[in-house]
Amino acid sequence: MYEANENTYEALAYVYDELMDNIPYTEWCEVLDDMIKKFGVSQPVRDKDGNTGSVSDEALTEEDILKSERNLVIDLGCGTGTLTNLMYKKGYDMIGIDSSQRMLEIAQSKRDDKGYEILYINQDMRDLDLYSTVGTVYSVCDSINYLLMDEEIERTFKRIAGFLYPGGLFMFDFNTIYKYEQVIGDATIAENREDCAFIWENYYDDESHINEYDLSIFIEQDEPGVFRRFTENHYQRGYTLGQMHMFLQKAGLKVLLVRDSDTRDEPTGKSERIFIVAVKEA
Repeated sequence: MYEANENTYEALAYVYDELMDNIPYTEWCEVLDDMIKKFGVSQPVRDKDGNTGSVSDEALTEEDILKSERNLVIDLGCGTGTLTNLMYKKGYDMIGIDSSQRMLEIAQSKRDDKGYEILYINQDMRDLDLYSTVGTVYSVCDSINYLLMDEEIERTFKRIAGFLYPGGLFMFDFNTIYKYEQVIGDATIAENREDCAFIWENYYDDESHINEYDLSIFIEQDEPGVFRRFTENHYQRGYTLGQMHMFLQKAGLKVLLVRDSDTRDEPTGKSERIFIVAVKEA
């Protein structure tokens, strides 16, 4: 019934950073870094001056290579790479993955401008396919909510678990049913910026817990004052914490920590977004 629009993020990609300038990426980066240091196996591979201190490839043993895999960190649903860049600055060996080629083009441009060494891969998270194990996978800013069926989440979580190094972390957030049902469902949000504007209409279905976003985006073209209208349809599904526990258990992942993403306290029935840290036990 609900299928992803192949044009999702095609237009939004160009104004995404401007419209999402209220997203607390720096705070998220600090939380992820703290969780990795507290619970994980990944370690920064560069110091604050950008030095790696690594030996030559020729001198690496097979054991060295396997150990190095645990330091790989995946930003799943990385978008335009803002958080990926911040985690790279922390010293982590970063890989960004997103299903939108347009979003990745912007992420790659940011990477090239800064001279960062980040690998970006165009993949659907449901078909995650990596060349090695990794020590950490995180997915924030509601990316998991784009998975609309139980089977899609179970498949995605199992693939993530399959590529995690023993002791590796999977960290993610998700919007709750409460948020769609009581906060943004059936609401219309409009905002006007200097060179772009958008109208965001929400339609929430109580039975499926799926929220449809109808976006009308107005982007200023080459001629000042002339705007072109683009439309996109996005679908996200709300979930409960109990459902997420079940999906993670089926994937063989153990929950270590659960927090309300906004308050950092234990989640309640009115939590709008929940953050989870899970581990692949050694």
